[in-house]
Amino acid sequence: MELHVHLDCSLSYKVVQKLIPGISESEYEEKFIAPEHCGNLVEYIKCASASIEIMQTREQLELVTADFIEQLKTDNVIYCEVRFAPLQHLNKGLTAEEVVQTINDSITKYTSDSEMEVRLILCTLRHFGESQSMQTIKLVEQFKGTNVAGFDMAADEAGYPIDAHKAAFDYAKEKEIPCTCHAGEACGPESVWEVIDELHAQRIGHGVRSYEDAELMDYLKSKDIHLEVCPTSNVKTGIYSELAHHNINKIFLKGISLSVNTDGRSLSNVTLFDEYESLHHHFKWKLEEFKKINLYAIDAAFADEETKSKIREKILSAYG
Repeated sequence: MELHVHLDCSLSYKVVQKLIPGISESEYEEKFIAPEHCGNLVEYIKCASASIEIMQTREQLELVTADFIEQLKTDNVIYCEVRFAPLQHLNKGLTAEEVVQTINDSITKYTSDSEMEVRLILCTLRHFGESQSMQTIKLVEQFKGTNVAGFDMAADEAGYPIDAHKAAFDYAKEKEIPCTCHAGEACGPESVWEVIDELHAQRIGHGVRSYEDAELMDYLKSKDIHLEVCPTSNVKTGIYSELAHHNINKIFLKGISLSVNTDGRSLSNVTLFDEYESLHHHFKWKLEEFKKINLYAIDAAFADEETKSKIREKILSAYG
């Protein structure tokens, strides 16, 4: 189960070779993998620009989506919600609708031979204006009933206020569109309170700094608000100096609903299996802990009850 991963942060060397013939592995590592310690979230996000540049045509978008699905299969992921910001892919003449349609159709095409379920979350970005956020939420509404399942706000949490996005999230609430929101990553617990109170977020992207506020932790538990935790990414962006210092285990022991995610498979240079291995190594997590977070994840997923029931049965069967 993976609920928080960005498509434009997950381009393998294999697909980049197709999109940039002749690129060497060292050039790929320099441009498409974030440094071990970026220093902050903004520097981490900047590393995605090389990927976005080569995701501007239908062919490029289909190749990237096919590659992403292949990565999920290799990683034994049975349910994934992948996100991206459609308005970042219009530089070569595609409309936002064409961008979403291409990725949506590609997901259907490349998952047809498996029992894997993949859904799309469309992102607005902190630095976008109100009209761009409204355009994005209406794309989610337009593609209702397809693989498009929800709405998110991502990007520079510390650099931009939420004011320009309130209308879009109000619209989402009115139309009963599921919403998550990046918060509690570059900023502290106040950011999480803000997106819960003012943007009606049902899940929190990252949210790890919630641990700094005991009242917030109690609130998250009482309201069953899910945290999409991305351990390796949090180290790269400087929230924690190393994984051993991450708060994920403390949050888990408080009984908060959370999932483990890669955030960006290429940008963080990590698979979900790698994340699990690290948690086993640093916090001694075993099958019972991994079973629990996967059940938390499917409960919080932006999927219909039939899909949830099917995935839940697979989890229970796999973990015993």
